[in-house]
Amino acid sequence: MAFLFTAIRVLLGLFFGLTGVVKLTDQIAADVYQQMKSQFVQFSDVFPLKELGYKPDPMLYMQAVGWVELVAGILLAVGPQILQEISNFVLCVIMIGAIYTLLVLKEPIAMCAPATVCLGLLLLLNIRGQGRRAKSKFE
Repeated sequence: MAFLFTAIRVLLGLFFGLTGVVKLTDQIAADVYQQMKSQFVQFSDVFPLKELGYKPDPMLYMQAVGWVELVAGILLAVGPQILQEISNFVLCVIMIGAIYTLLVLKEPIAMCAPATVCLGLLLLLNIRGQGRRAKSKFE
C-alpha cells in the first residue's frame, strides 16, 4: 500500500511540475500556453483579493502560479518529507483557488474536474501522511 501512495505522490508531483512548465514557456505546448494566457486574463478579473483592491497582472499571475506549481510539484515528487507536506499544502491552496475561480466564472462543472481530482488526491496523500505520523507515535 505504501508503494501505491508513493506512486501517486510522485506522479502527482510530476504532473504539477509539467503544468507549471506549460504556464512558464510556450516551448512545450504553444497552443496550450496561448490558451492559458487568455484564461489568466479572465482569472485575474475574478481574483479573490480583487475586493480588497488588488487585481494581478494576468501574465505575472500566470508566471507566479507556474513557478509555484513547478517548484511545489518537484518537491512533492522527490523532496524530503517536510517539504512534501508543505508542497502538498501549497498545491491544495492553488487547487482550491482554481476551483473557486472556475465556479465564479460559471464554467461548466466538467472544467472543475481536473482541479477537483488533483485536490482529492492531494488530500488523500495528506490524510495518509497524518495517519502514518500518528501511528508511529504510538508504536
